[in-house]
Amino acid sequence: MAALSVIAAVVAASLLLGLFAVRTSTTKPDFLIASRRIVPGWNATAIAGEYISAASALGLAGMVWQTGIGAMWYAVGFTAGYVLIAQLTAGPMRRSGAYTVPDFAEFRLRSVVLRRFCGVVGAVIVLLYLVPQFKAAGVVLQAVSGLPYAVGVVASGCVVAGTVVWGGIRSATYVQAFHYLVKLAFIAVPGVYLWWSASPRPRPDLAREPDLLISVAGTGPSLWATLSILVATTVGAVGLPHVIMRFHTSPGARTARRTAVGVIVLLGVFYLFPAVYGFLSRLFVPTASEPDLAVLRVAERLDPSGIVLAVVAAGAFAAFLSTSSGLLVALASSVTHDLFAVSLRRLRLGVVAGSAVAVVLAVPTATVDINILVGWSFTLAASSFCPLLVLGIWWRGLTVSAAASGMAVGGLLTLGCAAATVVWDVPVTVAYPALWLVPSVFAVMLVLSRCTRPPVNACEAVLFLHLPRELSR
Repeated sequence: MAALSVIAAVVAASLLLGLFAVRTSTTKPDFLIASRRIVPGWNATAIAGEYISAASALGLAGMVWQTGIGAMWYAVGFTAGYVLIAQLTAGPMRRSGAYTVPDFAEFRLRSVVLRRFCGVVGAVIVLLYLVPQFKAAGVVLQAVSGLPYAVGVVASGCVVAGTVVWGGIRSATYVQAFHYLVKLAFIAVPGVYLWWSASPRPRPDLAREPDLLISVAGTGPSLWATLSILVATTVGAVGLPHVIMRFHTSPGARTARRTAVGVIVLLGVFYLFPAVYGFLSRLFVPTASEPDLAVLRVAERLDPSGIVLAVVAAGAFAAFLSTSSGLLVALASSVTHDLFAVSLRRLRLGVVAGSAVAVVLAVPTATVDINILVGWSFTLAASSFCPLLVLGIWWRGLTVSAAASGMAVGGLLTLGCAAATVVWDVPVTVAYPALWLVPSVFAVMLVLSRCTRPPVNACEAVLFLHLPRELSR
């Protein structure tokens, strides 16, 4: 009951913050980009709150429990991605004036067909990222209350849709900034306490303790898998639709870059703690049945009072809420704004419909590790949107047919590798394809661009993305 009470308090505060923004979200720009009025500090905190998903709060510690400290390369990639964003895309994307990646594609390459294709790709990326968030919420509610997993998923879908359906990205900004502070406090403080309280206790399997950070079975991720994870998470962050939308809420290009730098600092602080929980779970709950529950199980084991479990569970639930709210706005944008000319009312209906689709897809995924689905989302973003953005911003020779072909190749190969991994025992190069797939997509776009003609205004469009606004006019 203590865990449910703390989760209910977090949910109530989230709903109140979401409702607070309703009166200021009266137009489509308000709903999608908060009319570009979010200051860097507040925006960076909101982006960090959105980016630190259930995969970070639960899945990453579970992977450390399962495969050893090598799983923390995920955290390195998650954070390093914002270095690329700050250097390559944040400023130019903000100067473009586009709301979304499809908006940018139409502005840069003057193709409505490409815009709609990008809308479909964006919806798939967001769904791959959104489904594990709902899965995590169902798992947390089941673990702390005994509710059936499906009931927890449905209830979570209703809650997260309610936080953003009226206020859009402005509501999400308030909620996500609040959630970052909640997550950091509710994960960091119990983590430090558990580490301190565990130090005088006898540790199980003491003879194996030197190997506890390597792997349970002595076989952690291979070099290929580790490098591929780094490529997918670092490069994929550049192409995530909900991350890109966030930088359009900044007043200008300079503030967008400052926001990206602030996010790097905030993520670096948070990602210290999944390793702590992963190490403690290997010491004290080595036989846990589900990796995603390792954080909760170690809290139960080291603090029988249930207080720490309640706080950690609420922090994990806040991670679900903050990430899902931004993803739902991005999904509604992909399905409505990017594919059709729509009203604010239809954008709100898109949020409800997106939440319903994610709930339906999350119910059958109860046994799938959270980070597996998130990893495929990053891989798809890295092999589709990232090449489009980087080449579109920095090279005037990119053409419509080359961009569409490259994204089609990257998307189909990513989804094909994902399906093959589920059905068969595949080689590591198929299970972790980003290391060869991302360079291949860049090569496809470069080669085909040389064989076709770029838009007539390509030079002017690229200059517009890089010059200060006064000069570009």
